Amino acid sequence: MMIWQADFYRRPQQDTSGQVFWHLLIIDSTLNFKYEASCLQSQANSAWVASQIRQAADKLPDIIQVFRPQSLSLIEQAANILGIKIEATRRTAALKKWLEEKQQFTALDKPPPAPLSENLWGDQWRFATLQAGNITEFFSERPIPILETPDFLLPINLGLASTVPVPGMVIYGGRKSMGLARWLQSNRPVALNYIAGAPDGLVLEAGLVDRWIVATFEDEEVTAAAKLYQQRKQQTQGLHFLLVQPDDSGMTYTGFWLLQEV
Repeated sequence: MMIWQADFYRRPQQDTSGQVFWHLLIIDSTLNFKYEASCLQSQANSAWVASQIRQAADKLPDIIQVFRPQSLSLIEQAANILGIKIEATRRTAALKKWLEEKQQFTALDKPPPAPLSENLWGDQWRFATLQAGNITEFFSERPIPILETPDFLLPINLGLASTVPVPGMVIYGGRKSMGLARWLQSNRPVALNYIAGAPDGLVLEAGLVDRWIVATFEDEEVTAAAKLYQQRKQQTQGLHFLLVQPDDSGMTYTGFWLLQEV
């Protein structure tokens, strides 16, 4: 499967005549394939982007990944013309690295985190760890309706030792377990971060720029556990997990996601 990463953005600088230009960047994850083109703002439309995608290579990709919300609509329209699938994702490391080299990458504006609806929230939650070497085996042997463990996030592919503890959060959803898992899947979880404050909290990064308050707490023991959770992520290249299950019986699991800070 051929996957490209693309960005289409307005250049902050104008030329000497005051013209505004838009820039298209296309790259693959190996950094071996790169394509770029610019156009006047008056030409910046889906037809122009589609024509450039056609010119970029002899063979069109199966998927184009886009991380910038402002680029998504135009690139998606262009991809539809060409019959290419679009994936909106923050995980475009090669593209962001190229933008940084060009001094064109800036962090995206993110909205303040929104509270999770009470209709979704489960009964309890806790921090947990799983040994890196047990993750694939553990969940391959159990039926889980919603399972998100992409190959590039598997501990073995990150070069993690099998004994490294991978931190995570377990939510006991009770009767809301499946509803919560489906909501999470539709919102595309990316990372779950501890944020110190008054109160402290756990914020779920999802989609391209979405943020959700998953839990808040003021208890000192919970805060200490949250800090340890965050420290452990530094030992796993940011890898962590989110597990949703009805209860703590260990008999039934509803959803499991491998996450990584980006």
